[in-house]
Amino acid sequence: MRIAISGAHSLGKSTVVDDWAESNPGWVREEEPYRALGLYGPYEILFRDASTRLHNGIQLHYCIGRVNRYCRREDDVVFDRAPVDYIAYSQYTAECGTTDIDEAFVHSMVSAVRESLDRLDVIAFVPISERWPVEMENDGIRPVDLEYRERVDAIFKQIYREGRFDVMPARGGPDLVELEGPRERRIEQLREAIAARRG
Repeated sequence: MRIAISGAHSLGKSTVVDDWAESNPGWVREEEPYRALGLYGPYEILFRDASTRLHNGIQLHYCIGRVNRYCRREDDVVFDRAPVDYIAYSQYTAECGTTDIDEAFVHSMVSAVRESLDRLDVIAFVPISERWPVEMENDGIRPVDLEYRERVDAIFKQIYREGRFDVMPARGGPDLVELEGPRERRIEQLREAIAARRG
């Protein structure tokens, strides 16, 4: 079972990934591309209105490459981020108009992302929720900027709830579930989604 945790930053996605991996021995945990390439790797990757085609492009292609490694439904793996995430973040930067990321670049990502989703079974989207607000943690990595997070979350909601970019495969793609509530409830929601996928 191949699952990816998706959504804006500082909403508890990595916590879901960690909790799932800890409670499910034998599952592979795939690190978030930014951490693999930037924080622990050789690249300087910038955020917000400073992201460039290089920054988001290498993260997208790394993410797709990792997803493509697991071509069997029997592979049990949880990804910290989905390929869709780089469309959402690139769209934010395109709207800022401050770097070489523009609408044409965002649309150029869509076909590769759509194709990669055939190799995921479940995408778990973590949205901003008024019922379960998540405070931003100053972890020294990402900007502590509520407006930034809210604008990116709005783009994710357009993608997943309204079909923006038409990125989800018409047939054979992953099931989509939204996670909210306390940590234990999110894990239970994910477990229910996986059980439903397995039938």
